[in-house]
Amino acid sequence: MRTRRFVPLVPATLLLLLAGAASAQAPKTVTETLMVPARDAGIQLHVRNKRPESLTTFEPDRIVLFVHGATYNAEAGFDLPIRGLSWMDYVAQRGWDVYAMDVRGYGRSTRPPQMSQPPAENAPIVNTDVAVSDVGAVVDFILARRAVAKINLVGWSWGTAIMGAYTAQNNARVGRLVLYAPLWLLKDPSPIGGEGPLGAYRTVTKDAAKARRVRGLSPEQAKALMPDEVFEAWWAAAVATDPVGAAQSPPVVRAPNGVIEDLRRHWMSGKPHYDPASITVPTLVILAEWDADTPPYMAQAVFAGLKSAPAKRMVMIGEGTHAVALEKNRLQLFREIQLFLEETR
Repeated sequence: MRTRRFVPLVPATLLLLLAGAASAQAPKTVTETLMVPARDAGIQLHVRNKRPESLTTFEPDRIVLFVHGATYNAEAGFDLPIRGLSWMDYVAQRGWDVYAMDVRGYGRSTRPPQMSQPPAENAPIVNTDVAVSDVGAVVDFILARRAVAKINLVGWSWGTAIMGAYTAQNNARVGRLVLYAPLWLLKDPSPIGGEGPLGAYRTVTKDAAKARRVRGLSPEQAKALMPDEVFEAWWAAAVATDPVGAAQSPPVVRAPNGVIEDLRRHWMSGKPHYDPASITVPTLVILAEWDADTPPYMAQAVFAGLKSAPAKRMVMIGEGTHAVALEKNRLQLFREIQLFLEETR
């Protein structure tokens, strides 16, 4: 395992547009970028860690790992500073040891060799089973690093299928589970992937990303939820970890298609990839009112399926989309999740 200090690649001018005055009371945090070996040779998994500088004792109920969704890296989703504060900052400033990881093929993790070739030359790569294995490697690393028996997990979108499946197989290693914008069986066509043959990976332009973000919203709603400067900074963070995609014209984000293959094989075919009834830890299902990617019926189905969880809760954030973590009501999301994670056991 290699450790290095993180050097941001997002253009500073964009981040300055988002920066606010930091609270004088906020504890100073430490940021590390770690490269953790996957369970199979030749793959390194990028893991970001933030924690208070003064934190020297690590308790399992105050350690959490985040995993991203189907298209974009962990930094863009969990560590983008908006008005001077990212989600990871928020958690770390509350005294937590917080981690976010990139599954292989995403962000700063190893890109499989198929991603250096034209997409059509190879079959889809990095499906949910591979992602679950990568999460397992990172969980094992954190357990050993902090000498604890379990940690908390947060998944977003496809990340809920990854974390849900991991937890169903490894309940003893999980304290609490958060499923944010949970994926479940689709009633409508998938918002990503399209139809027809699938190559190893797909590419997404800024225009396509913006069109997906505002789907179902009026122009006024879209602007109120996420001002243009926030979207621009988010896109910069999304492409910053993919130099090959960033060098194309126009710049693109490359994302493995294993998740699309799983959508077709499982979530669009009435065959869930995991069984929520196998989860035996306290679980929070949380979503936003205007989520067009993973609509409320999915969260309701997951919640109903959590038949073995000793405690379960479902929360809806008003006036938010699939990316509510980056929108005007993001602090509501952060607070509800922290309330669940920090409440008395």
